Amino acid sequence: MKVQTKSKKVNKAWLNDHVNDPYVKLAQKEGYRARAAYKLKEIDETLGLIRPGHVVVDLGSTPGAWSQYVRRRLSPEGAGVGQLDGTIIALDILPMEPIEGVTFLNGDFREPEVLARLEDVMAGRRADVVVSDMAPNLSGIESSDAARIAHLVELAVEFSINNLKPEGALVVKLFHGSGYSQLVKLFKEHFRVAKPIKPKASRDKSSETFLVGIGPKGTGGY
Repeated sequence: MKVQTKSKKVNKAWLNDHVNDPYVKLAQKEGYRARAAYKLKEIDETLGLIRPGHVVVDLGSTPGAWSQYVRRRLSPEGAGVGQLDGTIIALDILPMEPIEGVTFLNGDFREPEVLARLEDVMAGRRADVVVSDMAPNLSGIESSDAARIAHLVELAVEFSINNLKPEGALVVKLFHGSGYSQLVKLFKEHFRVAKPIKPKASRDKSSETFLVGIGPKGTGGY
């Protein structure tokens, strides 16, 4: 029973933090599906990654907050609907409510046939930016979780090396802890610029951080 009580306390504390979170309130006010939009917004505003006319691929897109942010960046008026100057292709293992102008693929990025579908939709175009908010279901076993996280990051890197423009950028979510330094090394090996960044919208208590790789080395072969 003690465990259950503790769990209830933790849930109540999280709920309290969530309800009072300024980014949650801002997301509700500005029409974003999740506070995660502000993580990508800060990364983009810091590094100037996403511009009108771009082809952007959003991996792990559900519920759609990152696609919503990209959609506004590619809109001449900065609007969530209407004219769109660019292409957004989103993919997730979970369903996603439609977003005007966003092509959504429902599937597991780890499966070759899903990757092939994504490349078919790209129709020979290279992406300007790939963003990945993919995260595995965590077991609580650190070594196992680190391996799952690393696998998703490695797949995103491989996809980007093969599908990004020469000056394109990849943004991935990862976590400090086991395997982090190896993933930073992977980015340094495969991108001309590798930059870790922790946006203000990432909660202080969270080990979540982001890695940005700009300018893939040897585009076309991993």
